[in-house]
Amino acid sequence: MTAPVPPPLAAELRRLQANSHAPYSGCRVSAAVEGGSGEIHYGVNVENAAYPQGACAETSAIGAAVTHGETSIRRVWVASSLPGFIWPCGGCRQRIWEFAAPGCEVVSVAADGAVESRAIEDLLPLGFRLPAPGRA
Repeated sequence: MTAPVPPPLAAELRRLQANSHAPYSGCRVSAAVEGGSGEIHYGVNVENAAYPQGACAETSAIGAAVTHGETSIRRVWVASSLPGFIWPCGGCRQRIWEFAAPGCEVVSVAADGAVESRAIEDLLPLGFRLPAPGRA
């Protein structure tokens, strides 16, 4: 399953990498999540000298989505300044899993525009959810 990345979204992911705060790793990451409403929410990584207190781009984007009232995620896009593909870390995979709508797709966008995607279930096999109000 590989969905094409809408060109405006890919351009925005590239543009937002400049806003990343990555003075320690030098790796600039941007992410976008499509909420259940269809709205797109963005985030970038924010590193911190008190490692590991920084925030991944996926975490920032999920936080923006939740702040806007989203309760589910349909799709996640992640891009970085590194060559090749980048995938969410384990903690972000669990964050995505907790909000994932059925069929939620995670799409990695390489710097050269190449795209790969995986279902969140493939990235986090046997993930877990605790029952939450309004969610089975």
